Amino acid sequence: MKTSQDPRHQKRIRRMQHLFTMSYQPSARMTDIADIIPHLTTVDERIQKSAPEWPLDKIAKIDLAVLRLAVWELAVNKTQPPKVIIDEAIELAKSFGNPNSPKFVNGVLGTILKSV
Repeated sequence: MKTSQDPRHQKRIRRMQHLFTMSYQPSARMTDIADIIPHLTTVDERIQKSAPEWPLDKIAKIDLAVLRLAVWELAVNKTQPPKVIIDEAIELAKSFGNPNSPKFVNGVLGTILKSV
C-alpha cells in the first residue's frame, strides 16, 4: 500500500515541483526532469487536445505540472499501470492544487487514456 513516504511518490512530488518551477523559470536546469523536457511539446499537445476549452496558459501552473508529469508517464515512460499514474496525479492535485484540480486532472487524463 502506498504511503506518503513511498519513494516513488516522493519522486513524483519532486518532479512535479520541478515542472512547476520550470513554468516560472524556463532556463532552470533540473536533472530530475531532464528525461521529460524533450517530450514537453508532445505532452502539451496531448493536454491541449484533451482540454480544448482550456488553453495551456489558462490552466493553473500546478495543474499543468501535474498533467505534464502524468501524461509523460502515460504516453512516454509507460513503466507504471495507467491506473496507478492517474491515481497518483489525482493525489498530487488534491495535495497541491485547488479544490477543482482533482476533477480537472481526472477528466483530462481520462480523455488522454482513451487515446493512448
